[in-house]
Amino acid sequence: MARATGRTGGQRGALGRFGEDLAVRRLAAAGTTVLERNWRCRAGEIDIVAREPGRAGAVLVCEVKTRRGAGFQHPMAGVTPSKAERLRRLAEWWLSERWLPAYGTPPAGGVRIDLIGVLLPRRGAPVVEHAKGVA
Repeated sequence: MARATGRTGGQRGALGRFGEDLAVRRLAAAGTTVLERNWRCRAGEIDIVAREPGRAGAVLVCEVKTRRGAGFQHPMAGVTPSKAERLRRLAEWWLSERWLPAYGTPPAGGVRIDLIGVLLPRRGAPVVEHAKGVA
């Protein structure tokens, strides 16, 4: 069996992209605007950057964790303290590279780090959970 190599290849990459697609649909259904997907810099990657509706909508930095079946750790357990710290640094980096040059001031609604967990059971529909303000 071939082993997945990196973020873009193999079954693992396809699973991650599928989970991110479901997360984007969930955000859009809530009226949230997706600003970027898979934004990368030398410090890492942000799965989804979005903005809540309204003038003072918060900017959301979303980490998406997708798991298959019940044999693995629940997706919502996927953000460790070190991962949370890295997401905070990535959020600051994104703001300085993307938001501030365009708007000049921080977002009126602030920045929030969310986790979207996607569980793909053997049978039935995927379960998508959105935890707000995890870091």
